[in-house]
Amino acid sequence: MTPVPRLDLAPKLKRPLSLWNPLDYLRLLYWVFFFPQALRWYVDTFGGGYIPEGEMNWRKGWELLRQNAIQRQLLFQGLALTVVTPLAVGTIFQTVNLPIDWFGVAVGMAAGVAEGVMLGVAGGMAGGVAVGMTVGVAGGVAVGVAVGVAGGLALGVTLGVAGGLAGGVAFVVAFVVAGGMAGGVVVGVTRGMVGGVAVGMTVGLARGLAFGVTLGMVAGVAVGVTFGVVAGVAVGVTLGVAVVVIILRPETWLIGSLFNLRTIQNGSWLLPRITLLPLPNLVWRLQNWLQNDWETGLHNVNELLAYTLQFIPVIQAVNRVLAKIPSEQLIWTVSQLATNPFDWNIVRFASASLDETLKSRFIRNLLSFYFFLPRSWGEGLQTRFNTDTRLDTPAHAAAAGFWHLHEKEPARAIEAFAIVRSLLYGEEMFTLAQTLAAFKKAQKPASIAAIQVPLFPQEPLLHPITWKVLVSLRRVVEDVQFVNRSVSRSARSLALNRALGELTKTLNQADTLPQAEQGLIIDIAQTWQESLLQITGEVGEICITKPVVNPYVVGDPVQGHLFVGREDIIRQLEELWVMGNQLQSVVLYGHRRMGKTSILVNAANCLDSQIQLAYVNLLRLGDSPQGVGEVLMAICDEISQTVKLPAPADADLLNLPYRTFERYLKQVEVKLDGGLIIALDEFEKIEDLIEAKKIPIDFMGFLRGLVQMSSKIAFAFAGLHTLEEMTADYFQPFFASVIPIHVGFQERAATRQILANPGNEDFPLDYIPEALDKIYALTHGQPYLVQLLGFQLVRRYNDFVFEQGRSRDPVFTVEDVEAVINDSEFFKRGRYYFDGVWGQAARGAEGQQAIVQVLAPHPEGLSLDALAQSTGMNDADLQEALNTLKRHDVVEETQGSWRIMVELFRRWVLQQ
Repeated sequence: MTPVPRLDLAPKLKRPLSLWNPLDYLRLLYWVFFFPQALRWYVDTFGGGYIPEGEMNWRKGWELLRQNAIQRQLLFQGLALTVVTPLAVGTIFQTVNLPIDWFGVAVGMAAGVAEGVMLGVAGGMAGGVAVGMTVGVAGGVAVGVAVGVAGGLALGVTLGVAGGLAGGVAFVVAFVVAGGMAGGVVVGVTRGMVGGVAVGMTVGLARGLAFGVTLGMVAGVAVGVTFGVVAGVAVGVTLGVAVVVIILRPETWLIGSLFNLRTIQNGSWLLPRITLLPLPNLVWRLQNWLQNDWETGLHNVNELLAYTLQFIPVIQAVNRVLAKIPSEQLIWTVSQLATNPFDWNIVRFASASLDETLKSRFIRNLLSFYFFLPRSWGEGLQTRFNTDTRLDTPAHAAAAGFWHLHEKEPARAIEAFAIVRSLLYGEEMFTLAQTLAAFKKAQKPASIAAIQVPLFPQEPLLHPITWKVLVSLRRVVEDVQFVNRSVSRSARSLALNRALGELTKTLNQADTLPQAEQGLIIDIAQTWQESLLQITGEVGEICITKPVVNPYVVGDPVQGHLFVGREDIIRQLEELWVMGNQLQSVVLYGHRRMGKTSILVNAANCLDSQIQLAYVNLLRLGDSPQGVGEVLMAICDEISQTVKLPAPADADLLNLPYRTFERYLKQVEVKLDGGLIIALDEFEKIEDLIEAKKIPIDFMGFLRGLVQMSSKIAFAFAGLHTLEEMTADYFQPFFASVIPIHVGFQERAATRQILANPGNEDFPLDYIPEALDKIYALTHGQPYLVQLLGFQLVRRYNDFVFEQGRSRDPVFTVEDVEAVINDSEFFKRGRYYFDGVWGQAARGAEGQQAIVQVLAPHPEGLSLDALAQSTGMNDADLQEALNTLKRHDVVEETQGSWRIMVELFRRWVLQQ
């Protein structure tokens, strides 16, 4: 098998053109007339790069000239050729006694220069103004010489016809050169074919006729109007045919074909570069190359597209080969075609019909431009004849899929790849199109977060680099989802910054992506980046460089900005103490570690500035050997510090406790501008002292009188027992004068708020939602246990990162929560809560602890009958014990089953 040659059809120039080298001007003339593709190569190689058609404008053109010396030099060379060449040609004609109208030469030269500049700037031909000016040489020479000769002959009608047709010829030459380089080979083919026939015939007929009539009337001295019309038609037809010959350039095809019949010579200056006529054996030769060595054959295809006008033979060869490719190799083969084509239309026409497209473009151009109709009208008519990609064969469908990806039409790519989904790599490309369609549709953070990312394919992959980028974009989706659902400001900031970092990384490595999806992925990343940047003001960048300060408080009252989650109770207190006409006394009740003390301590921060609160912890009384006087002494000390009024003498309180305390309160009432709340925490201590006979039973009656004494002074009592349990005669009259407020478990939302935003604005850690749900399920919103879990999680993070020096995400997961509660240290630290609940169950109704022990192995709960059978209790005692446990927030009844409310307490009981 003969090895496939590797073509290299680019110019062999290894240096920039020189202003002072005459041979370089000859080279430039050769490029303009016989190798226009070299101009784009020259700009790419030496002149700062080619700017595609559609992106060039006047501003870019002049900026390119200002910054690039090669472009400026090319402009000067074009000007020199435009001025010098017509004069030289005119001199030659004058030498052989041909009459020359030098004014006509100048006019033609100016027209050619103007046309070249227009094409260079507006069309972006070969990268800018300089090359447009250079190509204007062709138009300048052709128009100038033709008009000059015609003027020299002094024939009015001939002048009109020749001038019109010469202008048409020059326009076609320049336009074909511009189209062939700027718009790609297919544009050159189309414009060359259509332009040659239409301009030559139509302009020759229409404009020649118009010029002939007009100039015939003006110059009617020599020729009449009729002769002008006839001559215009005749000469127009003749020159129209000549234009076709000029466009097809059969002489270059004839000479070049002879020298390239057997092989294509890389360095041959006789290789036909500007003829549309297919080179002999080219289709057969390309087909063999592609079949024997697809990759080298594609390289040769791109060389021919870049440096010749042999687009049609190339398409024919590619389509013939693709039609014979085995199905298991088809998608890989087409992907190679789409890897780095010189002209992406080769991928398009591997699916669409080139013949139908050329016909529709011919109709559009003929109707819209050459018959002087609005171009939009012609384009509208073209849509009726326009062709689209075809899905009738696997080869057509595969090529259509890659083409639509390149055109940023992922929905249509899905339709195409669905046809070849069963082939090797077909499922991958189908999923790729699906993923990009979902990503493209999302424009805002909410829609990005709502993306349902398809499952990514397994290796081996056709486009592994693309999937690495898509994994990065999938992480962006996950981070944006986290931003939307997280309640922590710092965690939202971290997630947002991670997402923006992934997008920046994607854009930085976009050049490594396959061209088919490259533009679409860039658009997606840029759109997402702009969208996410709009919400960056809500959060700031956070970097954890030192151990996190633990914001969770275990055991002690939570104060200040750390106190969150009890808004409902604080709101009730505001209604009773701020909004009413007089202060109301209250009692806060609930079992241990529910946060009653924290509520009392922080209530003062929520009150009107005219209302003060004196907090008294009755547990500090101890046994109170001095009796009621010692109790009132402790209360007076706290009141004195709050209202800044000296407390009564200790002796007076011990000798006459009631009278002395009452007088002191009246002095306080006079001094108050607003009101005073006397908060007595751990109120069950009073019951203990009464039962121990340390203070008399009538103390409760005394307190009741104080509660009713003044509208400016009220009491807040906090304790374990409900009012219904305080059945002693001395308690019942007292509690008839106060308003009860039950302090129970926190709601789910409050629990999440405490954990995610623990009052510390700089708290950099966060929880996934599932971790927050897990904590609530374990604690039922019990404040002490919630704080303890948060405290242990932060401790574990600091130890892991800063003590052990290991890295991890600053986000707590369900696994982190499980790790904390499985540590024996957790239940040791929580014994204050667990012992308190267990001890309270030993008081009051009999059998409470037995019920708890029976329920502990059954997280789903037990029925009443099962409990009766397991505990051996009768129905009345069992119900009384259950009601007591329910009042104390230990158990609950759900659908006929009794279960322990706090999962962590249940587990603690199992360990005992």
